[in-house]
Amino acid sequence: MMMWWLTSCRKVLNYETIQRLSRRTYVKDYIKESDNLVSLHDQIRDCDTILSQMESLLSGFQAEIGSISSDIKVLQEKSMDMGLKLKNRKLAESKLAKFVEDIIVPPRMVDIIVDGEVNEEYMRTLEILSKKLKFVTADSTVKTSMALKDVQPELERLRQKAVSKVFDFMVQKLYALRKPKTNIQILQQSVLLKYKYVIAFLKEHGKEVYTEARAAYLDTMNKVLSAHFRAYIQALEKLQLDIATSNDLIGVEARGTSLFSTRREPLKNRSSVFSLGDRIHILKEIDQPALIPHIAEASSQRYPYEVLFRSLHKLLMDTASSEYLFCDEFFGEESLFSDIFAGPFAVIDEHFNAILSNSFDAIGLMLMIRLTHQHQLIMSRRRIPCLDSYLDKVNIALWPRFKMVFDMHINSLRNANVKTLWEDDVRPHYVMRRYAEFTASLIHLNVDYGDGQLEMNLERLRMAVDDLIMKLSTQFLKSKLQSVFLINNYDMTIAVLKEAGPDGGKIQIHFEEVLKSQTTIYVEELLLEHFSDLIKFVKTRASEDPSSSSEKAISVNEVEPLVKDFASRWKDTIELMHKDVITSFSNFLCGMEILRTSLTQLLLYYTRLSECVKKVQGGSALNKDLVSIQLIIHEIRKFSRTF
Repeated sequence: MMMWWLTSCRKVLNYETIQRLSRRTYVKDYIKESDNLVSLHDQIRDCDTILSQMESLLSGFQAEIGSISSDIKVLQEKSMDMGLKLKNRKLAESKLAKFVEDIIVPPRMVDIIVDGEVNEEYMRTLEILSKKLKFVTADSTVKTSMALKDVQPELERLRQKAVSKVFDFMVQKLYALRKPKTNIQILQQSVLLKYKYVIAFLKEHGKEVYTEARAAYLDTMNKVLSAHFRAYIQALEKLQLDIATSNDLIGVEARGTSLFSTRREPLKNRSSVFSLGDRIHILKEIDQPALIPHIAEASSQRYPYEVLFRSLHKLLMDTASSEYLFCDEFFGEESLFSDIFAGPFAVIDEHFNAILSNSFDAIGLMLMIRLTHQHQLIMSRRRIPCLDSYLDKVNIALWPRFKMVFDMHINSLRNANVKTLWEDDVRPHYVMRRYAEFTASLIHLNVDYGDGQLEMNLERLRMAVDDLIMKLSTQFLKSKLQSVFLINNYDMTIAVLKEAGPDGGKIQIHFEEVLKSQTTIYVEELLLEHFSDLIKFVKTRASEDPSSSSEKAISVNEVEPLVKDFASRWKDTIELMHKDVITSFSNFLCGMEILRTSLTQLLLYYTRLSECVKKVQGGSALNKDLVSIQLIIHEIRKFSRTF
C-alpha cells in the first residue's frame, strides 16, 4: 500500500515538472514571434475594416434589388393585363371578321347568282349563299344586329333569284329525259348527278319549288319508263311461241281436234308441252342480257314465254336498281322509287295477268316460279329491296295458276274416256309417255328446291295415272296382254324418270315395285301358256310324298306324259317364248331380262318335277326321257349372252 502511494506521488511530481518546462518553452516561442504576431494583428484589423465596407456596399445592393423586384412585379402585372386585353381584342376581331364575312354579300356573288350560268362555279356560289342564309336564321344574336337589317333584303332577293334560276335549269334537264332514244341511265349518271347540290339547295331553301321539281321528275320518269316497258313488252309478244292450250292435257286424246285448234300441230308431235328438254337452260342464263327484240325478230326466232319472262324481268331488275340508287343519291328519298314505278308496274301487271290467264303450260309456269326465286336472290345479293313486294306478288300469282293447270292434268286423267283412249297395242301408251315426261320434268325442276307442295301434287298425279293405265289394260281380253301392256308402260316410265336424275324418289320406287309385280304375273302367264299341265302338277302334287301308299299317291302313269311332253318340245317352246318376248316388249333389255326370269322359273318347275319323278315308284324307267338340268341351264345361258 505504501509502495503504491509513493509511486503515485512520484508520477505527479514528474507531470508537474514537465508542465513547467513546456510553459517556459511556449513563452520563449511567443516572445520570439512577437513581431509576427503584431503584424498579424494589424492585418486582421485591416480585413475587418474592408469587410465592414463590403457589408455596407452589399446592404445598399440589397435595398436596390428589393426596389427592382417591386418594379418587375408591377411590370409583370401590366404585361398580363395587356396580354388579356390583346387576346380579347383578337377574339373580338376574329368574331367580328367572321360575322362580317358571313353576313356581307360580295358583288361577285351577286353577279354570279343573277347573271351567271349554272355550272360548277355557280354551285359553289350556291353553297356560299346557303351558308349565309343559314347564318342569319340560326343565331339569335344575329337577328338583332343592325347589319342584318341592311343585308337581309338582299339575301332574300338572291335566294328567290337562285331558286327560280336553278328550278328552270333542272326542269330543262329533266325534260331532256323525255327525248326518244335517250339513254336514261347515262344521262342520270353523267349529267344530273353533277347538279345534285341544286336539288339539295331547293330542298332546303325553296321547298315549294323543290316539290314542283320532284313532281316533274316523277311525272317524267313515270311516263318514260311506262312507255319504255310497254314498247318492250309489245316487241316481246311478237316473239312468243305458244306451247300449250287448255286442250293440251295428259289425259286428252291425241287424235282429237277442236274447232279452234285445227291449225295447231298434233299434240303427240309437240313434245315441249310435257317435256322439259332444252328449256331447262333458261335457269342457267339468269344473268344473261335481256333479249333485243328487233334482232330476234329479224332472225325469225320464237321463244317459250319463260324466255320472254326472264328477259322482261332482267330489264326490270337492272332499270329498277339503277333508278332506286339514283333516287337515293340525287333526291335523298328512297320512297320516290315507288311513285315512279307505279306506272311501269301497272304496265307489266296488265301484260302478265293477260298472259297468266291464258297460260296452260305447267312446265313453263314452274320455270317462271324458279326464275322468280332466282331474281329474288339476285336482288338480295345487290342489297336493293325495291322489288321485294313486286316479286312476292309475282310468285303469289304463279303458284295458284300452276296448281290450277296441274289439277286440269289430274282431272283429264280421272275423267278420261277409256274407250276412246284405248288402242289395240301393247306398246307404251302416249298418255303414259306424256305423264312420264311431265313428271320427270317437274322432278328435275324440284331437285334443288325440295318443294313439298309440288311433291304432294306429283303423288296425286301418279295415283290418277295409275288408275287410268289399269283401266286401259283391262280393255285387253287376255291377262297376258294386260301384263305386257303394263310392263311396257311401267318400264318406259322408269327409263324416263331415270333420265331426269339418278334418284326418282318415291314415284320411281313405286313404278319399280309395280313393274316387278307385273313381271311376276307375266312370267306365270307365259309359262302357263306353254307348260300349263306341268305347272299345275308341280303346284298341286309335287309337294306330296310319292312313296305314300294312299289311293292318291303319285304314279308313273301320272308323271310320264308330263316328262315326255317336256322332253319332246322344250327347246322349240323356249324359242317360241323368246320370239313372243321379243315382239311383246318395246325395251329389248327389259324383254331379255323377263325371258331370263321366265326360263329360270321354268327351270325351277322342271327341277321340282324331276325330283318328284325320282321319288315315284318305278320312276327310274323315265330317266331316259328326263332332260338334264345342266342342258337346260346351258340353253338358258345362250339367251343370257344375247344381251
